[in-house]
Amino acid sequence: MNENVGFVYEKMAERTIENLKKGNINGYFLQDEKEAIETIESIVKEGATVSVGGSMTLFETGILDYLRNGKYKFLDRYQEGLSKEDIKEIYRKTFFADAYFTSVNALTEQGEIYNVDGNGNRVAATLYGPDKVIFIVGINKLVSEMKYAVERNENLAAPANAKRLNKQTPCTKTGICMNCLSKERICRKYVVIKGDMDKDRMHVIIINKNLGY
Repeated sequence: MNENVGFVYEKMAERTIENLKKGNINGYFLQDEKEAIETIESIVKEGATVSVGGSMTLFETGILDYLRNGKYKFLDRYQEGLSKEDIKEIYRKTFFADAYFTSVNALTEQGEIYNVDGNGNRVAATLYGPDKVIFIVGINKLVSEMKYAVERNENLAAPANAKRLNKQTPCTKTGICMNCLSKERICRKYVVIKGDMDKDRMHVIIINKNLGY
């Protein structure tokens, strides 16, 4: 990343973290995946039960593989051979997990976490259930305010994810949200998190790299 562009992103991250803390959400600005894993180890104790929401960022950072290394009891929704009922059971057990890992569709400088889901298991677990929620966020997901968070989802994240999931929706043809009524629509539950009652529950790890959609 260009040094001057990096400076701008760093200042954005600083403002975001400052506002996250006002809402009882812990924020971290880290340079790479190694620092992210070190931070995770300071938040989640060895032997804890952990689970994840759907996230390309967790794949790209290697955090998904890290959770599989035996240090934690991992409720792995991506394990081969799982039936729909098996996955449904993992979703339910996730509410009793010690820690839950996912990413965001966008994160505003005002400290607002914006996520959009299809069936809602991901956003539901962030709102209630797991003792800790760790959001892994690429620097590319920072936006100045909520209207740009919405635009980011409609113009990038949603069409890209629909394409990744081979959904037959208008956005996989046009590349932008058409506010469709498709049976395969993945944008059905919209959640904005502005804070948490428990100051130790939510942790937002911003990595100084472009990650996810």
